[in-house]
Amino acid sequence: MTKEIIINSSTIQTRVAITEDGNLVDFFIDYPEKRRMVGDIYLGKVARVLPGIKAAFIDIGMKHDAFLHFSDIADRTKQFLEMLGEDTEVDVEENGSFNADNKHHDTSKNQNGTHTVKLHKGEEIIVQITKEPVTNKGVRVTSAVSLPGRFCVLLPFDNKIGVSKKIYDFREKRRLRNLAREIIPENYGLIIRTVAKNQDEAALKSDLNQLVKTWNAIEKRIKSESPPALIHNDLNTTSSVIRDLFTHDISKIFIDSKKLYKQIRNYVEITEPDLVDKIDHYRSSHSIFESFKIDEQIKSLMARKVYLPSGGYLIIEHTEAMVVIDVNSGKYAKSKDQEINSLKTDLEAAREIAKQMKLRDIGGIIVIDFIDLIEEKNRKKIYDELKKEFRKDRSRVSILPMSDFGLVQITRQRVRQNMMQTMKEVCPSCLGTGVLTKQSHLIYDLEEWIKRFKRESKERSLIIRCNPFVAAKLREGRIKTLTKLKFRYRLKLKLEEDPSLSLQQIKFFSKASGKDLTEDYI
Repeated sequence: MTKEIIINSSTIQTRVAITEDGNLVDFFIDYPEKRRMVGDIYLGKVARVLPGIKAAFIDIGMKHDAFLHFSDIADRTKQFLEMLGEDTEVDVEENGSFNADNKHHDTSKNQNGTHTVKLHKGEEIIVQITKEPVTNKGVRVTSAVSLPGRFCVLLPFDNKIGVSKKIYDFREKRRLRNLAREIIPENYGLIIRTVAKNQDEAALKSDLNQLVKTWNAIEKRIKSESPPALIHNDLNTTSSVIRDLFTHDISKIFIDSKKLYKQIRNYVEITEPDLVDKIDHYRSSHSIFESFKIDEQIKSLMARKVYLPSGGYLIIEHTEAMVVIDVNSGKYAKSKDQEINSLKTDLEAAREIAKQMKLRDIGGIIVIDFIDLIEEKNRKKIYDELKKEFRKDRSRVSILPMSDFGLVQITRQRVRQNMMQTMKEVCPSCLGTGVLTKQSHLIYDLEEWIKRFKRESKERSLIIRCNPFVAAKLREGRIKTLTKLKFRYRLKLKLEEDPSLSLQQIKFFSKASGKDLTEDYI
């Protein structure tokens, strides 16, 4: 299998595609206005402590306070590793004494074995972002700060040594663990990553020294800053892909930017020189994504309908609470047996869904409505197929067996916004609903508002501000609708067009004071 990384750099964004035999399997985008935040370290201040939900909200200077669950204070090694995807499972052992000379906070266990946390409003705390904001939710953070390198992850003020479970060779795992014990400084923990397999002591020590140097710089900055303050920026998306995913199973990296090519080549020359020859500078007047047929595959990521090989298709719908996927057979009916036809389509759907979840980076709750299967053994086949396909996913995934209604519920680890949220904006006309209120109903609502205003207010002059298309509707007819409203309710109504308003929005202002009255008479 040929596995390649293709990097396209333009004036306003950088796109990274990972392909297997030409098929897109992973896709990342770097936007200047949408910088990657996972891994950033902040000096924050506790804004609120809510024992009822076992969480605190931390002011780190963003629009919304960061969410810190008590479990993200007590557990000092797991959260950040989950962000790295391929290193979510490690064999961990204690490593000497623990030094808590840091802004981490007290945790203890009560009689029930659950953690209690002593946090107080206004106190300072160091936190690290583990999940980016989604819609109206702020970032999620942990106080278990970690610094990832090429071969290892440094855990300041921790006392654990871990080795990735994806290193299956017992002797190699033991060698790396012994090596970690020898090179780790006092009062630090260390996780050995999968890519460290077969690396010598010099490579690991060089990586570790760089991480310790970075942490020392962070400590100095913490002492000189006042909360809320950004203390450390993690790598951008492109650099983190090279750090975390450029392994020996990658055949080639193609980069169309000379500047980015030099940066990545210089980094790899330092961290893993034997991989340098796999980096190529793409020189052509044709777009790199067009040449590798990436563009046409990216377009399918935004499609609501995804076709299956047999002729069936998926409908993928995003809602506020979850993503819902409907599996349809289309015109497929090769066999006379409906159960066989349904099973084939459902198996194809299971494979495609796992691929789409990874490509679109969809997280949270996913509910799939498969075509009904009568036999229990066939339902189990779908469940087993989903489990097999999701093993290829770096994100943590939990799957429940198919219900009697043919529904499968999945939760997938969410670290950042999905591809739809990243590449698309809410439509200013429908405000994300996908439908528009008919203009006749909109004018009905307008008249109802005027009725309430006339009944409850002593003012008799209004300014109506709306989209030009709505204004045109109010001016239609031999006797304009606006004129009818003026005479019926004995009001002075002035119509103003505002292109910035959606087709759904109508605002009302007092002519005397200029005050927005829209919300006052709903």
